[in-house]
Amino acid sequence: MVSNLTDTNIISVSGLTKKFKDFVAVDNISFDVRRGEIFAFLGPNGAGKSTTIKMLTTLLQPTRGKVMINGSDPAKNKDAVRMSFGIVFQDPSLDSDLTALENMQYHAVLFKVPKEIRKRRVEELLRFVELWDRKNDMVKTFSGGMKRRLEVARGLLHQPRIMFLDVPTLGLDPQTRSHIWSYLKGISQKEDMTVFFTTHYMEEAEKVAQRIAIIDHGKIVAMGSANDLEKQTNTNSLEEAFIAITGNTIREEQVNGTDLMRSMIRMWRRH
Repeated sequence: MVSNLTDTNIISVSGLTKKFKDFVAVDNISFDVRRGEIFAFLGPNGAGKSTTIKMLTTLLQPTRGKVMINGSDPAKNKDAVRMSFGIVFQDPSLDSDLTALENMQYHAVLFKVPKEIRKRRVEELLRFVELWDRKNDMVKTFSGGMKRRLEVARGLLHQPRIMFLDVPTLGLDPQTRSHIWSYLKGISQKEDMTVFFTTHYMEEAEKVAQRIAIIDHGKIVAMGSANDLEKQTNTNSLEEAFIAITGNTIREEQVNGTDLMRSMIRMWRRH
């Protein structure tokens, strides 16, 4: 697929490649994501998902290829790109020695949320994730589900144009997952916010994603709506289509969200 940046595309990727010595983690991929689109990026463990997200979010320099994020090149204008997105990592990335409120306030300052709207925005989001009553509690006392909800609230705090979500609902109960996705879909429609997410829940991608890209061994091997992928593979569900496209081999991958967030914070502080 040839990638061309237009007014309708907020993410444009062309020929993107990342090599680590002799290992090709991402191999010449191209795709576009439209403004306001909910886009799923799926693949087995180790397929290249996290490496791609790191390049899109300025954490890794591509070996080759071109990326445009909200009209800016991450290689040339990192600050503009960083201010345009929010992110929720797969692994915890909160400061456990701060309260929920302090985590939110720190993020608001980091992203230059205007002081006059900061307090209202923090309260609004903490109420949405049902943590307002726990705002003064240390994050280290929170359950895994509460931490995940706080991370979602934090990522939305500065009203990003793009929300990157790396397995955002992992470990959440079905009611909370449904609540979060309803809210995200509402914001996407209301504010034209793009959602770029990965998930291990195929039914989640099937239900909420307008388009899905499947990456395997560093290459995009399929793209389309859930219905398109099912038709291409003559299967009856996205999960069946995914297995038909990527095979049954068990893969291994380790991603440390805390380290990624710390890396991002160090870069932002330098600028």
